[in-house]
Amino acid sequence: MEDLLLLVHRIPYPPNKGDKIRSWHLLKHLAQRYRVHLATFVDDADDWQHVPAVRAVCASSHFAALSPRGARLRSLGAVLRNRSLSLDYYRDAGLRRWVDDAMRRHGIGRVVVFSSPMAQYAEAWPQARRIVDFCDVDSDKWRQYALRKRWPASAVFGYEASRLLRYERHIAASCDAALFVSAPEAELFRSLAPESAARTGWFSNGVDTGYFAPGDFVNPYAAGDKALVFCGAMDYWPNIDAVQWFATEVLPALRARDAAVRFVIVGARPAPQVQALACLPGVSVTGTVPDVRPYVAHAALSVAPLRVARGIQNKVLEAMAMAKAVLVTPQALEGIEAAPGRELLLADDAQQWIAAAAAALAGAQDALDALGLAARARVEAAYSWDARLAPLDRMIETPAAHGDAAAPALWTPA
Repeated sequence: MEDLLLLVHRIPYPPNKGDKIRSWHLLKHLAQRYRVHLATFVDDADDWQHVPAVRAVCASSHFAALSPRGARLRSLGAVLRNRSLSLDYYRDAGLRRWVDDAMRRHGIGRVVVFSSPMAQYAEAWPQARRIVDFCDVDSDKWRQYALRKRWPASAVFGYEASRLLRYERHIAASCDAALFVSAPEAELFRSLAPESAARTGWFSNGVDTGYFAPGDFVNPYAAGDKALVFCGAMDYWPNIDAVQWFATEVLPALRARDAAVRFVIVGARPAPQVQALACLPGVSVTGTVPDVRPYVAHAALSVAPLRVARGIQNKVLEAMAMAKAVLVTPQALEGIEAAPGRELLLADDAQQWIAAAAAALAGAQDALDALGLAARARVEAAYSWDARLAPLDRMIETPAAHGDAAAPALWTPA
């Protein structure tokens, strides 16, 4: 086996947790083909317990402690140097020394970067074949934040949007491939970085359909509850915005029709704004739970009312895999191959959401079950991890055919 360096911004474990799903399956896939040397950060005290599980997959590994509060303060210094805040947030001298030593000691010729800020550790090694999995166009996420926030937050987010895009373009132009989580995300980046269009592509997320499957789970809800469940990391601003909007603009109208309707927010680290929603009638905030599957399995509907979204929403695919009827916004559906009305439900503004949810809750259970079964069949057919990651092997091994008419077939899976 040849050696490969993998750079990940957060420890890629547990494998069923938000943004770690893609990085964990990427690590597992690469470890079957290479001796993987992993450098990553641990930004949650609870995650240190997962170090042995990750270390066991790797030839060598380095886990750098990162304090989110300290990193935020440190990143403010980037303004003085006209740099992206994200770069300084993930700047660590010890991790850089470990990477440089691993590259020299093992003669590593292939580097895979997960998340753009980690590319700073690969810049010193242009002789290696370097693939960057941006996942999302993060700079555009910051741009959307700026549009929705008031000053001074809007100014900070606008600053980060422009500086991070500048860095994303620099990295894409200097590396061998720039990859994203969906075709729309890749196309957006091509429009923002046309100089790197030929080396820009995508591979979609998959789903562990063995883990996320219909099953016999203990019901976590009270008898008679009609639960509308949202799952996600609840310190992440797009999720915060989504549940605030749903709880205030959609839920009251649904409960006016049926007082048994409840909105259940499931996810770790609920921000103060999320915790405050628990004071509203019909809203529950669970915080961290050992297993999200019972909450999805026994919900009347899984909802994804995201108004700001980037890339593929794992929460939507996982609920579909569990044969659960899912109601989504257009933003949450982006990049997911599913037919509205047949494999999930789609609504945009508050009135559409109220109408769609009310109709689903008042309709026959057979109709919701049929929707869920069709969703499960779609995920099984199109979203296995092996199929989704297969194109990555060619990208790592084959020189990019820049400017070649056949390049899209190399970089874009069917």
